[in-house]
Amino acid sequence: MTSSLPTRSQAVAEALAAAGVRGEIRVLPDSARTAAAAAAALGCEVGAIANSLVFTCDGAPLLVMTSGAHRVDTAHLAERLGSGPIERATAAQVREATGQAIGGVAPTGHPTRLRTVVDTALEAYEVLWAAAGHPHTVVPMTYRELLAVTGGTPATVVVETVETAE
Repeated sequence: MTSSLPTRSQAVAEALAAAGVRGEIRVLPDSARTAAAAAAALGCEVGAIANSLVFTCDGAPLLVMTSGAHRVDTAHLAERLGSGPIERATAAQVREATGQAIGGVAPTGHPTRLRTVVDTALEAYEVLWAAAGHPHTVVPMTYRELLAVTGGTPATVVVETVETAE
């Protein structure tokens, strides 16, 4: 099965297996570059989509796994982390840090482990869906598995919930 996946998704599948995540990567017929598109394709709530967003913080990449129902409040998150300003990474910075393109960034399978924050709002969902290295691939996992595979720090990443995600 792994060999039929896009190259970047194969690396994600290997990292997930090594971490003991049992969810199987699913290839979607259409791109799921947004949380709303992924939720529609999967028939789940947008909040159950674990968005992988890459920022820069204190001169290094920062991966934020956030609920698809949220937009990261960077000032709030910087205060929670006790860090300098947090800014959205460019497409080139995302690719350099993760080896993956925006819209397909997985929580794992990167060239090196990234400092990661995991939105505590994701804990409310029994099954989360995360990108799996390519805009057409997703993988189910639990909140505990997401924390384990990323080595992430649980944190609130927003002050207010956004009604609809784009």
